[in-house]
Amino acid sequence: MRRYWLKADSKNGQIGVDYCDQLYHLERQFKHLSPGKRRKSRQKHSKPIVEQFLKWVDESPFFGKNALAKVAEYTLNRVHGLKAFLFDGRIEIDNNPVKNAIRPNVIGRKNWLFSVSEAGAKANAICLSLAETAKANGIDFYQYLVTLMTELPNLPIHQQPEILNNYMPWSKKSKPHVQTSHLSEKN
Repeated sequence: MRRYWLKADSKNGQIGVDYCDQLYHLERQFKHLSPGKRRKSRQKHSKPIVEQFLKWVDESPFFGKNALAKVAEYTLNRVHGLKAFLFDGRIEIDNNPVKNAIRPNVIGRKNWLFSVSEAGAKANAICLSLAETAKANGIDFYQYLVTLMTELPNLPIHQQPEILNNYMPWSKKSKPHVQTSHLSEKN
């Protein structure tokens, strides 16, 4: 929503941006709090700003098809979603982390149209899913791939497919600082 207020490029647009910036400033202060404490801090400090902002938008005389009228309507149509972060400390103030996570997939989408075969496209999808899952679990993907490529060919994974569980990105044994020799230890 902030970027739409910024695009409005006017004094009132800047007022909308300033409200958003106040919230982001607070979020930087709350970043390292537990979800419960973050929720309490948001209720105490962020909620009044959100309420004041929404009241300002609702009472402002933005009419017609201009940029301010459109961003005001956009904001008021999304009040419930915009307030969600106030009630759950686990929710981020915006969806930038999600957008950043999917950006490589979106950028590469055109390239994947030229996969030579369905099997190639499927292999791409598997590799990208594995890469994003590794990143989400805090794993250095390059080191993870090195481990997979050096250890899996020497293991009886066709006879004992359960071995693969030890190599999944969410496995306790698949941490970035763990030596590769520890990954192949038996349970």
